[in-house]
Formats: sequence, C-alpha cells, structure tokens
Amino acid sequence: MSTQHALLISLIEKPSSGYDLARRFDKSIGYFWHATHQQIYRELGRMADHGWIAADEQGNSVSNGEPAEADGVEKKSRKKVYRVLPAGRDELARWVLAPGLGLDQREEILVKLRADAAIGPLGLADEMARLIALHEARLETFLKIEQKDFAVGQADRTRQIHHALLRRGIRYEEDWVQWAKDLLPLLAAPAASDNA
Repeated sequence: MSTQHALLISLIEKPSSGYDLARRFDKSIGYFWHATHQQIYRELGRMADHGWIAADEQGNSVSNGEPAEADGVEKKSRKKVYRVLPAGRDELARWVLAPGLGLDQREEILVKLRADAAIGPLGLADEMARLIALHEARLETFLKIEQKDFAVGQADRTRQIHHALLRRGIRYEEDWVQWAKDLLPLLAAPAASDNA
C-alpha cells in the first residue's frame, strides 16, 4: 500500500484541504497506515502532478476579531481543497485489484526480541511494558469509537465495512496486548543457561 492510495481513499470520502485531510487521516486510516503531515503535503503535490487530484482554491474572509476590511480591501486567505479526478479513481481501482506484495509485517519490537534471544537478556521488559500501555490506549480508543459510531442497528454497506475494519483493529490490539503480557515475564526473568 502506498500513502498516495490511502490519501486517494480519504479524498474520495471527503474532498479536503491538506490540513483537514491530515487531521482526518490521523483519526481514521492513520491507525493502520502512518504518514506525517509533511509527507501528506508532499504526496498531494505528487498526486496532482500525476493528474489524480486537483486543488480548488477557496477564499475565506479573515475573522480574527478585526474588521474584514482594512483600508477598503477585504482580507482573504486562500485554502486549497483537494478532490479526486477520474484518473485518480482509475488509479485507485487499478491498485485495489493488483495482487498484494504478501505478508509485509514490519514491527520493530519483533526484530528487537530476536536480538534479545540471540545475544542474551537486553532489558526489553520496560520497553515491552511501554508498548503494552500504548496498545491498551489504542484499544480503548477503538472501543470508544465502536460504542459511539456503531452502537445502533443495521447500517449501509459503507458503514458495515468501516465497522469491520474497526473490529479488525480491536481484535489486533486485544491479541497484541495478550501476546505481550504473556511474553513480559520471560523478558523480566534472568537468563538461564541454554546448555543446562
């Protein structure tokens, strides 16, 4: 998956300014595909160069407590609102139907654990406890979203898919926390001789 495709999805759901898109991205797709705000702005430029999106400039009157007109000239700020063009929809459909690269699971702690196993106890218990707390916080966030947004009966296909994605996140976080808690005592224990 590329950040560009994730952004195309977000813009299809709702045309947005770069700032609004970055904020929405953090609260939705950002839970499973990370992108910095700087990266989002850079990718928007590339996507526009590809002809996948276009930006419409919208003027807004400045309202910071001062009169909108100074010296007879109305102050305006220009905000670019990005929308997906037909070529962008075509690219997204092409990407969706292309075979995936496989099971690409990059999780740094797994490599660190492999190093701990290879060269002896490195003191990963504190790091694992920190990660458990982060995953528990994300799980709590997901459960709150589910309770707030999906508590009532049947919904249309789009909402059902969104709920299924959220349920995947909930299950992942529940499993991750349980796995890490099961591993934590081993990381906190002193090394035993493998030759005993």
